[in-house]
Amino acid sequence: MSEIIRVKPTHDGTYTVYRGSQVLVSGLTRQQAERYEADLARG
Repeated sequence: MSEIIRVKPTHDGTYTVYRGSQVLVSGLTRQQAERYEADLARG
């Protein structure tokens, strides 16, 4: 079973992308984070 990929906002107004509890990338705009999440979901 693959881990859940999710986007969460941070206290400084940027967004972080997680796979399970692991941080994949941080410091993104919401649009960048959502695009990154979509790219990962496509494989």
